[in-house]
Amino acid sequence: MLSNLNFRAGVLSVVILLFFLGVWQLATAPEVLMIQEEELSEYEMLTGGGGQRGSSGIPAPSEVISHAVSELSNPFYDAGPNDKGIGIQLGYSIYRVLLGFFLAALIAVPFGFVIGMSPLLNKAFDPFIQVLKPISPLAWMPLALFVIRDSNISAIFVIFICSIWPMLVNTAYGVASVRNDWLNVAKTHELSKVRTAFTVILPAAAPTILTGMRISIGIAWLVIVAAEMLVGGTGIGYYIWNQWNNLDLASVIFAIVMIGIIGFLLDLSLAQATKLVRYAD
Repeated sequence: MLSNLNFRAGVLSVVILLFFLGVWQLATAPEVLMIQEEELSEYEMLTGGGGQRGSSGIPAPSEVISHAVSELSNPFYDAGPNDKGIGIQLGYSIYRVLLGFFLAALIAVPFGFVIGMSPLLNKAFDPFIQVLKPISPLAWMPLALFVIRDSNISAIFVIFICSIWPMLVNTAYGVASVRNDWLNVAKTHELSKVRTAFTVILPAAAPTILTGMRISIGIAWLVIVAAEMLVGGTGIGYYIWNQWNNLDLASVIFAIVMIGIIGFLLDLSLAQATKLVRYAD
């Protein structure tokens, strides 16, 4: 078992995690005992600060873990607009990301397919793509809020905008890169253009298309946090901003960890889908 690379890597990962948590705990815990209640300001006593934290105000990992257990034991509670469980907040964020992502896929993949098959269209649209692609998705937010006048749909629009470019570019590149030998074989068998597209080009370009979709979902998950901080209301981005306003850093750190875990799962799902369309050359 010790000769297995995955097992050894897993053990090393656990050791690194324990080391990191240990350093974090030591960096925050020693001052707990030194801080006496009379040394705390009135503001710190009101916010619960100091009793379990060092002078930096950063909560110890034990406090974050305790908070995580409490949150995860009832993730879907709803006690009002500003007090919802982490499961509800993540659900709103995942819903916005997936809806914006799939709307982008509905446009980017077919359009990328078309411009990938046509050198003329590829050159004609390339200047527009190159100009629009580098624009930060959040730069569209004021315009979206003004035109759409709905914060929830505006956030989905921002996800749509940031998801569309990697899928469009990768699809066009994947389709344009299909070997001429394979296209010539299709011509030899007198396949129609539609049948060639679905039986030759699409399977050949599928790994590149899925790679673009994987990049898009990663960017979308990054952007949703900032977008929800701007639009407010619900979502993990709003949750973090709300907890920051409450000076609840344990909740902020817990939310950051949850963002990482959900982002990892989204990426893993598309990585597995990419494996399904891979083929031996």
